Amino acid sequence: MVAKRIIPCLDVAEGRVVKGVNFVGLRDAGDPVELACRYSAAGADELVFLDIAASHQGRDTLVDLVRRTAEAVTIPFTVGGGISSVDGITELLRAGADKVSLNSAAVRDPQLVGQGAGRFGCQCIVVAIDARRRSGAEQAAGTAPGWDVFVKGGRENTGLDAVAWARQVVALGAGEILLTSMDGDGTQAGYDLDLTRAVVDAVSVPVIASGGAGCIDHIAAALNSGGAAAALLASLLHDGILTVAEIKEDLLARGLAIRPLESNPPSIAAASGLSLHCDK
Repeated sequence: MVAKRIIPCLDVAEGRVVKGVNFVGLRDAGDPVELACRYSAAGADELVFLDIAASHQGRDTLVDLVRRTAEAVTIPFTVGGGISSVDGITELLRAGADKVSLNSAAVRDPQLVGQGAGRFGCQCIVVAIDARRRSGAEQAAGTAPGWDVFVKGGRENTGLDAVAWARQVVALGAGEILLTSMDGDGTQAGYDLDLTRAVVDAVSVPVIASGGAGCIDHIAAALNSGGAAAALLASLLHDGILTVAEIKEDLLARGLAIRPLESNPPSIAAASGLSLHCDK
């Protein structure tokens, strides 16, 4: 059985890790290289580095920061944001990334997915999908229930259906889907399990669930009923509420296939008596 993965996410803007709610209200969460090194040493399975302002600002990913981050970690490292060409993919892989994540550029030019997969292999190409649930008014107007795909850091609705788009990019060569619920992002109210399950059932590649983790119960639900291959985490780890070790130990106790750790360092939550689980 393939082990489920725990993946810290570093959303970077102006050279700093930031975190917000529903893609807005960003606050500083630390230095990306320092956090990357910390999570790598703590036993995270992979890292995701997203330059969240690059596409909106029309610039390339911060390659030097990617290089320094890659040098600090010993685990697989995915980079996204502002990638618009095969040359851009090449530059980031040469800077030390193991995979690249395409979002806005994939919508603008879907063939970039196939070109990247053809040159570097499907395992190097992740397509990030930022999805927002359609409102009741939209559905009443004749739009089918489901989720729309947004680009440019959640600023622009493409009108694409998230599930259909996931199928399309996998057919083009994407080896993994990074699926973020914009409704859940930063809320700590739980992943959108309906969205996660719908995409998992629609594609044949691993799906990383993102957006909404507030406790270990949420992570377990995404990996179990949601069917995700991995859970992406930000606030829980950045704010010191949980550690990677605590999460893995708990998930192992639930019978999930998780790569274990040899040690389990205490977190702020453990030291302060905070509950690691959701209130019932």
